[in-house]
Amino acid sequence: MILVSACLLGIDCKYNGSSNDNAKVKEYLKNKAFVIACPEQLGGLTTPRNPSEIVKCDKDGIINENYKIISNKNVDVTENFIKGANETLKIAKIYNCKEAILKDGSPSCGSNFIYDGSFTGNKVIGEGVTTKLLRDNNIKVISEKDL
Repeated sequence: MILVSACLLGIDCKYNGSSNDNAKVKEYLKNKAFVIACPEQLGGLTTPRNPSEIVKCDKDGIINENYKIISNKNVDVTENFIKGANETLKIAKIYNCKEAILKDGSPSCGSNFIYDGSFTGNKVIGEGVTTKLLRDNNIKVISEKDL
């Protein structure tokens, strides 16, 4: 079973109320068993919502004990993202997911890069909160770009 970011399948759950509909992901999933999730919604955030970025990662983009996830309105939404990651992990365990395809760049789902916390569009190598938790639980996480 494969866990998939809902936005990649055309579900309008992206921060701005749209999706990241991806034909390549849909083609890859044909005839495969999968389940969808949106960690931000599972964490209690609304759609649409203010964009958020991880701040206080170390120099290699690794989430450390001092990290925060802050919206562009300077609201700390760290707990929402942690809750969403935990709920997503529950879904992955219920469905015995061994693999996940998550939206790169997201503070939840980024698997290769995240934004640097400056809200200027700068990307850094790193992973989102959900990706880190899934990987820590031996679930292989790739992005839509890795297909």
